[in-house]
Amino acid sequence: MQRVIAADTPAPPAKLFEVMSDLATYQAWMDLIERCEPAVAAEGDSGPAWWVTLRAKVGPFARSKRLRMVRVAANEFSSIRFERHENDGRKHSDWVMTADIQPIPSGSHVSVQLSYSGGLWSGPLDAVLGSQVDSAVPRLREYVSA
Repeated sequence: MQRVIAADTPAPPAKLFEVMSDLATYQAWMDLIERCEPAVAAEGDSGPAWWVTLRAKVGPFARSKRLRMVRVAANEFSSIRFERHENDGRKHSDWVMTADIQPIPSGSHVSVQLSYSGGLWSGPLDAVLGSQVDSAVPRLREYVSA
């Protein structure tokens, strides 16, 4: 599964980079993220870590997934990369999120790519994810404008 969120925002690149590089801010503008809290650093982490709870609902049914995500790369004002890094010794599906930021005359443009190698978001949940991605664009604009 791969999804892209692309948005022009009135925020300058430095402000948008600050928001995008902290996963704790994502729950304020992305419905897919139900909860996000700092995780204790583990050996091998290349950056800060968070516990992220994803939640999708279809009618009376809901599916949740808790991930340990680590910021593995950050190029100031231009790109950020997060990857799933569990520390329980088991093999897990990959979750990767990258955000690329470009300055534009009215502020900045961000392109966020979500990538998942497992089967959790198949079928009806993929449609729910698409809807949540679409609703994230105006909420991100509002969040960085506040």
